[in-house]
Amino acid sequence: MGPKIFRFKCVILLEIIVNRAHFRDSPICMVLPSIFIHRRILFVISSPSATSAHSPKSAASDLFDQSALSTLAQRLVEAAKRAGADAADAVAVRGISQGIELRDGRVEESERSEGDDIGLRVLVGHRQAVISTNDISGDGIAKLAERAVAMARVAPDDKYVGLADPSLLARDFPDLDLLDPEVPTTSELERRAAQAEAAALAVKGVTKSGGASASTGIAGMVLVTSTGFHGSYLRSSQGISMTAIVGDGTSMERDYDFTTAPHASDLASPESVGRKAGERTVARANPRKVETCKVPVVFDPRVSGSLVGHLVGAVNGSSIARKTSFLRDRLGQQLFSKNIRVIDDPLRVRGLRSQSFDAEGVKVKKLAIIDEGVLTSWLLDCATARELGLVTTGHAHRGVSSSPSPGPYNLHLEAGEPSPAELISDIKQGFYVTDLIGSGVNGVTGDYSRGASGFWIENGEITFAVSEVTIAGHLLEIFKTLAPANDLEFRYGVNAPTVRIEGLTVGGR
Repeated sequence: MGPKIFRFKCVILLEIIVNRAHFRDSPICMVLPSIFIHRRILFVISSPSATSAHSPKSAASDLFDQSALSTLAQRLVEAAKRAGADAADAVAVRGISQGIELRDGRVEESERSEGDDIGLRVLVGHRQAVISTNDISGDGIAKLAERAVAMARVAPDDKYVGLADPSLLARDFPDLDLLDPEVPTTSELERRAAQAEAAALAVKGVTKSGGASASTGIAGMVLVTSTGFHGSYLRSSQGISMTAIVGDGTSMERDYDFTTAPHASDLASPESVGRKAGERTVARANPRKVETCKVPVVFDPRVSGSLVGHLVGAVNGSSIARKTSFLRDRLGQQLFSKNIRVIDDPLRVRGLRSQSFDAEGVKVKKLAIIDEGVLTSWLLDCATARELGLVTTGHAHRGVSSSPSPGPYNLHLEAGEPSPAELISDIKQGFYVTDLIGSGVNGVTGDYSRGASGFWIENGEITFAVSEVTIAGHLLEIFKTLAPANDLEFRYGVNAPTVRIEGLTVGGR
């Protein structure tokens, strides 16, 4: 029986989710960093309904003090215990964000958002309920806790739910340098976007701007549990993006570049972002189609991380527990060649998804999901670990309105030895992928088929642009033949170098 959802009004919003949800949360939902959508950088704040006229710096200064969030979360947990909960935890989130979009030197959109959210999870025996709200006033805390306990009492039993064992909880909180205290002003964001656009338009062949954007955000989170855990952290995120266009009418092509990081000093320069966007766009002009064939396929670093993503989706504990993963019987088996390692590192300094504890307060650590080509571990939270008879790997994620579920942190495929040029030097006919379209990957069977565009490889050289093709194969065969180059850079939440795959089907004319 699937999870039941009950919704009630409580001042502004109250959402109650009963029983454990078997689905993948965003791996970064607790901290709310930037995400890349429609080739723009957006910053997601848990409750964007509230707005403020305060300056970004003053709002950020208020956010740096998490004492009010800590007090609120602690009061909710105590109220839940008084209302009859056997156990409880509370997540409190506060954030601000600001972003601008610019086209042809003019600001088309400027957005700012602020918000507070609180989530309470209560357990009565093996029954669970989760409640979230963005406004608690007067005796709202007591009523919220009472409502949650009442709903938990009528929820179905789930023998796997529960808080983390106290022995697994994080006790040390290393400084991961996730917060840039300097918040850029609106004029600074406009300057960054304008410089990126100007650099793109200066590239010979670019005919028009598809728009530039610059954004900034800060998010804070507090987790309190009835077992004594109390943790919090703050994270900043900044980004710049640019989309350029070449050609006119039906012959138009576009491409993009972007940069995002917790600290402004780690961003690529606006000029670099714009120039790369322009150069990539011009290179895609006048694409051709190719005949259907089976050839080596090389993935550019900005898309090669998607293969790591498919792997990690298949080793998610929720999928394993539901038996909906094509890797469910492959633990301990050789999936890749012996030189391949896939790492999940939540403790990377200034990492986009770094944090020192998971959504259940469990201590996190660096994990080699693939080590010498062998699948070593699932990604587990406490509930999926109990269901599988294992111990959590510290990969719980949650939002304020959901129960924990497993997800990754900072993922990367380790670099190989050959350069990208050496990796393709012996390819007589092949396809170099720079952009992927759609999500035609079956996590149950491992079948892989995606729309793609990029460049044709002839005699070891990248030649003409190619579009409107598909690439297809099976993920097990893709993993088996995957060969990485030496150009790994840490730019995204999932990073990989240029990789080569043998014998994929390119569907063309």
